[in-house]
Amino acid sequence: MKLVLSCEHAGNALPQQFKFIKDEKDPVWKTHRAYDPGAFKLFQELSKIADFSFDYKFSRLLIEPNRSLHHRNLFSEYSKSLTPDQKRQLIDSFYLKYRNEVEESIAKFVGAGEEVIHISVHSFTPVLHAIERQTDIGLLYDPSRKEEKRFSKIFKEELLKEVDLKIRFNYPYFGKSDGFTTYLREKFNQNYIGIELEVNQKFAKNNKFSEDLMQQLKNGLIKALQYKEITHLFNFQDTKI
Repeated sequence: MKLVLSCEHAGNALPQQFKFIKDEKDPVWKTHRAYDPGAFKLFQELSKIADFSFDYKFSRLLIEPNRSLHHRNLFSEYSKSLTPDQKRQLIDSFYLKYRNEVEESIAKFVGAGEEVIHISVHSFTPVLHAIERQTDIGLLYDPSRKEEKRFSKIFKEELLKEVDLKIRFNYPYFGKSDGFTTYLREKFNQNYIGIELEVNQKFAKNNKFSEDLMQQLKNGLIKALQYKEITHLFNFQDTKI
């Protein structure tokens, strides 16, 4: 079993050739609309136990790496006016470069007969459109995929042993909504579990969650993986018998 981590909204940087779209006086580039505050440091901590990890450090206001190419919000209001050639460059040199690397690593593991658990690390704003989100941690998965549902339940149970926080499934977003894990599920019908881990940004200060919280989340993931591995081996032995 292999653990793959990704972080689609790790930073708010802009490549040198596209910095012209940013107005330094516009505060949006420092908000959750430009990136996921706290997500990158958490990703780095969880990466210590991963078999493969890759992060996308450029702002999603340039191009959204967690959306399909056909999605209406692939380009933001700041980048929709770019020329066709500039958009093609963004797709080929940034969007596809990132997503292909993650996909190819998963394909390599799956091709070798390994089961892959992919955790896509995110954070979410506590208030959206004047509505307060009613959770601290979200675990997003596809309910129609039994292994994803089962692992999410295990993950939640192990996290609750570590943190006294509210954890909900498929909230504040639906696990089946357009996203990178949704795309990868279509590519890998077997041996792939794709979970989005969403942590409330109210716990982040200076673009970082506390060391205690990050360690607790890591501990919960370690225990969930251990439980999954033990169960897998037990089922395998039963089959052999």
